[in-house]
Amino acid sequence: MAVTPSSMNEAALLADLMAGTAAQTGAAFFRALVKHVSRALGTRGAWVTEYLQETKKLRALAFWYEDSYIEDYEYAIAGTPCARVIESRSHVHIPENVVDLFPGDPDLGRLGAVSYMGFPLLDPQNNVLGNLAVLDSRPMPASFRNMAIFKIFAARVTAELLRMRAEVERRAHEEKLKSLFHGVMDAIIELDGNLSITLLNPAAERLLDIPYGEVVGQPFTAWIAARDRKRFRHLADRLIRHPGKRQSVWVPGGLFVHTPTRQAVATEATLTRFEIRGDGFFALILRDINERHESQQLIEALRGETSYLRDEIEALFNLGEIIGRSPALRETMQLISDVAPTDSTVILYGETGTGKELLARAVHAASRRKDRPMITLNCAAIPPTLIESEFFGHEIGAFTGATRHREGRFALADGGTIFLDEVGELSLEMQAKLLRVLQEGEFSPVGSSRNRRVNVRVIAATNRDLSRAVQEARFRPDLYFRLNVFPITVPPLRRRGGDIELLAVHLTEKSAGRMGRAIDPLTPDLLARLKAYDWPGNVRELQNVIERGVITARYGRLNLDHALPSAAASRAAEMPEPAHSETGTIRTIREIKQMERENLILALQTAQWRIAGKKGAADLLGVAPSTLQSKLKALGIRRPDPKPENADMMHAPTNVRWLRSRDFVTRDIPRP
Repeated sequence: MAVTPSSMNEAALLADLMAGTAAQTGAAFFRALVKHVSRALGTRGAWVTEYLQETKKLRALAFWYEDSYIEDYEYAIAGTPCARVIESRSHVHIPENVVDLFPGDPDLGRLGAVSYMGFPLLDPQNNVLGNLAVLDSRPMPASFRNMAIFKIFAARVTAELLRMRAEVERRAHEEKLKSLFHGVMDAIIELDGNLSITLLNPAAERLLDIPYGEVVGQPFTAWIAARDRKRFRHLADRLIRHPGKRQSVWVPGGLFVHTPTRQAVATEATLTRFEIRGDGFFALILRDINERHESQQLIEALRGETSYLRDEIEALFNLGEIIGRSPALRETMQLISDVAPTDSTVILYGETGTGKELLARAVHAASRRKDRPMITLNCAAIPPTLIESEFFGHEIGAFTGATRHREGRFALADGGTIFLDEVGELSLEMQAKLLRVLQEGEFSPVGSSRNRRVNVRVIAATNRDLSRAVQEARFRPDLYFRLNVFPITVPPLRRRGGDIELLAVHLTEKSAGRMGRAIDPLTPDLLARLKAYDWPGNVRELQNVIERGVITARYGRLNLDHALPSAAASRAAEMPEPAHSETGTIRTIREIKQMERENLILALQTAQWRIAGKKGAADLLGVAPSTLQSKLKALGIRRPDPKPENADMMHAPTNVRWLRSRDFVTRDIPRP
């Protein structure tokens, strides 16, 4: 038989209830509570519920009925006495006839309920958390003690619900913090007051490249660059000395972290100090900016490449095309066609001005690397102290004046082609470093300890005899054999026969177009003079001669008198005059020769036939004595015998204006 409150001492009742629930929390507490409340009040059942506001339902946290638990009990409050408890936010006591009062509740009749009492569970903001209720199969008269006991345990249930909700929120918050701590890309490292590592997240493990268990307790300063340690300790000491001030600092310039297996990692860093129970700790957050640093380097490299390519385009515009159809040039172009599709190293041998760079561009343009740039470097034009930096780049502070990072030519040419002009001028020291790039495909920028790999095709050029330089110990034999994979000898202009005419016509049109001048087609006599010259400077010299001829042109006629070196004029004089039907052209050539002859005789007479020395004929004409002697021999001018009848020719009149070499060649020649 159930024990009623009237037959039980109130203190004993409370002690029994407390004893039955004090050691429990959570679900166990609720199960113990409803069991003890039902037995203590002598009711058939008791339950505690959680209110689901969205669905207007109550879900039982524990339900005791007739000496057993009802599991997974949930019901809608509409039409139930519990609805009145929830809506009024106050206790409800129905001593009898509960089924008749709430006919819409399907469970009251099934449970044999006659009476009901319920208390709302409210949080401090008066929000409904749920309810605590009992029912009995007998009438339940009003009782102050029952109400007091019920109210006490309703408060106890409310406290437990609030504790559980706080626990859930705390756990959710901890899960969020844990996810944040473990999921962020930034490295988070906890340090004790001695700057030893006490905790780190997975990102920090990856950054330090060492497992968590092997790093705890070790000083963090062992992982940063030596130059950063003193600065880092100073910042930590400043936070310790000024606890009342701001407890977080930005580490200026970041920290360089060294790991056992990786290169130095550049990081941004913040340091925060906090205290737990009087013990001081630090939180260090590191962000790996190597990728950003590398991206910045790539941007700088692309800027340098853009600037470089802009200059290269300008150079290409001036170089023009490969023009010619001579057998010697055709043979060279066939070799280029054969080797271009491969990645073999090519070396171009040839005199100055033969167009080695233009042919190197032809190799690159026909290769698989044509979509990447061809970077050129004139090894003879760069001072020895800067050549390594030009080749491989440098880091900030690598040498005096190195105020910013710079990419070298090999880095710019990665994936493409590098053209090393005048490679025979490299010092032995640079030859060794170039050999390493060719052998291993890697180099170290000046001032850096890291190696960088590149995939570069090398085309070299020289006007020297490298095999002879090897014999004379001026060029490394191992580098010679690395470069001499596919040698191509570029023919000089004097071996290209009819190409001189094609090049002269092309260069004349190009120079005239650039200067906005109209130049007549080249006449046979002009072409003959060009072909008569040996062209020691090859195509480059021809280009210069044509440009000078366009500048000094008169009446639309290319003027070679000033443009073409004197040796050419001498050879032209020795050549028979070309057979030509236009008598005007022949007459003009004869006039030029006659004028030049008269000018030379006049200068000789003034100098009393003395060629060299001050006020000699060569000095009056502004030419070298050897050049004047060549002219005299070519024109057949000899000193006359000193006879009395020729005495008048020994002295020229003093009022004559002498035509120096530069004056004579620029005289206007009437057009035929």
